[in-house]
Amino acid sequence: MTTIEVKSGYGLDTAAEIKILEAVAEADARVEADLVPTCLAAHVPPGDDGENPTDYLNRICADLLPEVISKGLAQRVDIFVEETAFSVEQSRSYLKRARSMGFSLTLHADQFTPGGARLAADLGAMSADHLENSTREDLEALVAAGVAAVALPGAVLGLGESWPDARRILDAGGILAIASDWNPGSAPMGDLLRQAALLGVFARLSMAETWAAVTIRAARALGLQDRGSFENGRLADIAAWAVDDWREVLYTQGALKPTAVWKSGRRVS
Repeated sequence: MTTIEVKSGYGLDTAAEIKILEAVAEADARVEADLVPTCLAAHVPPGDDGENPTDYLNRICADLLPEVISKGLAQRVDIFVEETAFSVEQSRSYLKRARSMGFSLTLHADQFTPGGARLAADLGAMSADHLENSTREDLEALVAAGVAAVALPGAVLGLGESWPDARRILDAGGILAIASDWNPGSAPMGDLLRQAALLGVFARLSMAETWAAVTIRAARALGLQDRGSFENGRLADIAAWAVDDWREVLYTQGALKPTAVWKSGRRVS
């Protein structure tokens, strides 16, 4: 991978979240891939000090997000819209305030219960992640609003949840991206190609549709217009495999790894 979104979260206070985002910035300066930071301070509400979720979100807006902006640590915010995390209305208020500060929006939506996808559509978010429990109407609302739908098969495999309806998203004319959701809590595998290949099987995606979901449409989900396809003026971020037919890569469901990688036209692997 030559572009990787990295999310903060679990810090539960300003100092810890800033430390995480600063670590991402330091890593970005050291690795060949481009790291895209997203502030996910609103992943879970703190549970030890009795602070309610609304007060916690207010604290993020008052203390954390202004510092994130002033230090240039992230341009994106995310929130976990879920009954066990933040309600739809709590999330709506938070996201509107974050957007007014200049952040672009993405949401953890419909992983266990619906509500987040509709909110993403209402707010015109850049993307909505998960969507395992989105209804047909939820997905159609996302498509109509132009929100990129990000399937996370790693979380499905890690938690034993249902597959998101990727086929319906594409058939409705939507933007389907596929990401790994690599994290120790719910998606420990981290092999994007293997996950994408498996989702492609269960969702009846063509190999071209699957490739698009991890390249040009993944770039679209991050708001990046300078990469993801072979076109004049775009970054030459390229991975190559030792195969005779491009379809062999997904056919082997992650068993084949790239033999060479170029970042911005320079070979890095």
